[in-house]
Amino acid sequence: MQKSITMISVGLLIACRASAQSSVTAYGLLDSGISYISNEGGHASLKFADGMYAPNLMGFQGMEELGGGTKAIFKLEDQFQLGTGSILMPGLFGRNAYIGLDDARFGTLTLGNVYEFMFSSLTGAGNSPGLTTGGLHNFPAGPFQKLALPANATGWFDWSNTSGTPVHNAVRYQSPTFAGLSIGALYSFGGVAGSFGSNSAVSLGMNYDAGPLGIGAAYTNRKYPGATGGSPQISIRNWGVGAHYAFGQILATANFVTVRNEFNGAHAYAGQLGGTWQISPIWSLGANYIYMKGNSELDNNHASQVGALLNYELSKRTTLYAEGVYQRANSGANASINGITDPNGSSTTPTQAIARVGMHTVF
Repeated sequence: MQKSITMISVGLLIACRASAQSSVTAYGLLDSGISYISNEGGHASLKFADGMYAPNLMGFQGMEELGGGTKAIFKLEDQFQLGTGSILMPGLFGRNAYIGLDDARFGTLTLGNVYEFMFSSLTGAGNSPGLTTGGLHNFPAGPFQKLALPANATGWFDWSNTSGTPVHNAVRYQSPTFAGLSIGALYSFGGVAGSFGSNSAVSLGMNYDAGPLGIGAAYTNRKYPGATGGSPQISIRNWGVGAHYAFGQILATANFVTVRNEFNGAHAYAGQLGGTWQISPIWSLGANYIYMKGNSELDNNHASQVGALLNYELSKRTTLYAEGVYQRANSGANASINGITDPNGSSTTPTQAIARVGMHTVF
């Protein structure tokens, strides 16, 4: 069930099977398609776009048995643009680059460039409707152009961090699962001499899984240099909760996520509901709804967004899909659907729509 909505997980499973044989494997995800955008900076556009349903990834993952149930593990993973072949994240392995130890009794410790728990405990654990109902366009963005998030493509792009933002120079621990419950913690070293906490990050996660039910919660605080490269630090805080439940051929998902820029006081939240229906072994249908709201620093802007996705499975690894997304903001605001990385790509009106057809595969 649900094979069409978790292609990212399928790719990871391919890697895990190879790891169980004490080997190293290469794996990847590829997505490309054609998108129509109703209003992008004041004009309609028709364009080739890739990495929307899922990111384009190429990686290497492996392990070594050390005895007594302990393994040495590593991952090197790059994200790139399929249309140009160019590297998308900074560095050769900007998506993931870590080494660590994994033990069934004591948990997993990794060191390097890793995901924080807004991704791992929510999206990675299946508790984000955007993952199952069309990908990047179905994660929160909205009319929050004044968020001013540092190191961000637009300043408000993917502000919930639930689609996967790696954290550099990090030590991360994930506990084993006891009675369905697991916890995790991460600390990222800023590396600033004389100021231990500068440019650092802290992230915490908790998950509970019991058969068809899964629940996750996460908190992340990342600090960035000020406008002049020094003090004061800009602290960005995220927290969120999510859940999923599978019954028959239907998977229901919901979450609530927030962001706060402590420097300018801008705060926003989003509540999202989604569901997918495996109509047949080769056809599946998904839909979701998001409500987003900003505080007075964001002009009290708010927006509603709906999305729908139709998948057709050519094989266990390759999918054809069609999706549509529509967002309506309040009067005077500029609608902005996630996945448009041009800072001038917001709509010039309170509405924006995207229609897309594409193809996705894993290897």
